[in-house]
Amino acid sequence: MHELRLARDMVGKIDAAACERRVVGVKVTVGALSGVSADHLRRYFAEATRGTSAEGASLETILGTDVAAPNADCLRLESVDIEE
Repeated sequence: MHELRLARDMVGKIDAAACERRVVGVKVTVGALSGVSADHLRRYFAEATRGTSAEGASLETILGTDVAAPNADCLRLESVDIEE
């Protein structure tokens, strides 16, 4: 269930950064040691975006495989695509 909390936190930041513009895509890296399920994150992302500027946005997840990477224990927001 912590993926739901992570998704809600991430969507809050995305929504604030979008400045009332429509978000069409989001890319995140799921660190190899993060303990985050990419499948669960995608499911909860769709739920967390309801009623926000990111509702309906696609979520691309990049799965980290290097356990020695500096951010291996993190979920990292890589990019936010905003409709022009």
